[in-house]
Formats: sequence, C-alpha cells, structure tokens
Amino acid sequence: IHVLWNEYGPSVCRCFIDELQLIVNYWLLQKGASIGIGDTIAGTSTLHDINATIVNAKKEVTALINKARTGNLERKPGKTIMETFEANVNSALNSATEKAGKAVQKALRKDNNIKMMVDAGSKGNAINICQIIACVGQQNVQGKRIGYGFIDRTLPHFNKDDLGPESRGFVENSYLQGLTPQELYFHAMGGREGIVDTA
Repeated sequence: IHVLWNEYGPSVCRCFIDELQLIVNYWLLQKGASIGIGDTIAGTSTLHDINATIVNAKKEVTALINKARTGNLERKPGKTIMETFEANVNSALNSATEKAGKAVQKALRKDNNIKMMVDAGSKGNAINICQIIACVGQQNVQGKRIGYGFIDRTLPHFNKDDLGPESRGFVENSYLQGLTPQELYFHAMGGREGIVDTA
C-alpha cells in the first residue's frame, strides 16, 4: 500500500484497497473458515493411545495410594507424607493429560480447522484442543487437587477417605465425550477460580 501510494498516488491506492476487500469477501464466501464436529473427532488409534495413557495414570495413582497406606512412600524434603503423596498424584495425572494432548496434536491433520486456528494464534491453545478431544484433566483449586468439602470426601457420591483420581477432581472425559455430573461439578470449581483470577 505504501509503495502504491508513493508510485501511483492516493486514488490508485484507494481503488486497490476497495478491490482487495471485494476479493477477500468473495474468497470467504467460497471457502469460509468454520469449525465442525469432524474437526474434533480423533482417529481410533489416537483414542486407544489416550485411553491407555489414562488407564496407566490411574494405575500409577493406585500404586501411590498403596505405597502411602503401607508406609512405603518416600517423603520429599520439606514436605509431609500427605503433601508428597498429593504432589506425586498431581504430577502423574497432569503428565497423563499432557501426554494425551500431545498424542492428539500429533494425530490432527494440517488442514484441521481447530489446529489451524490455534497455530495462527487467532484463538485457543494446545490445552483447549486436549480438553475438547482427549481429556479435560485434573482440576485444581488453589494449586491442589479438589479438597474434602464434606466429612472425609469431596462429594456424597464417593466413599469416605477415597484418594483416587475421580474423587479428587480428575476429569478423564473430553468435552466431546461429555462430562459426568461429578466431573462437571469439579470442572466448575476449577473454572470458577480461573474466572475470579481473570476478573
């Protein structure tokens, strides 16, 4: 535009901008940028990898629970056994979510509209893609897993003293699969903190 202005003057520059807008409008009519349900569906092998990752993470958490209950969990310096346990569980679940997200990113085609939107920087990020397609992941409030709101449990749907991933805020479903009522509640708890921080 600067070169056109300098070489041909303001009237040619104005005509170029007007014509360019018409071309862009025509292009958008022919090939609009929109996201459909097809952009959110992963392949069978990718879904298998995601499920295997989540199952392995749950097994790792079960092993940590057994270690903590039998007194075989090694305490981290400056932390109690319970703090060490919670940090290890949170780390295991977060790494599983991250691994599932990477599997999805790798499997998406270059012409996937969500991927293009994220890569262009117009909206969203890798975490959003993971939550839509793979799994929402561990919900944290004040940097910790969901704490007990009732006596020795997070919700009345769980047994007392249940330290498992599901009872403490791990959302293994994706937005595409749909969240269970408990998962939705935990997700709302984590989301509320994010909204308050933003405001």
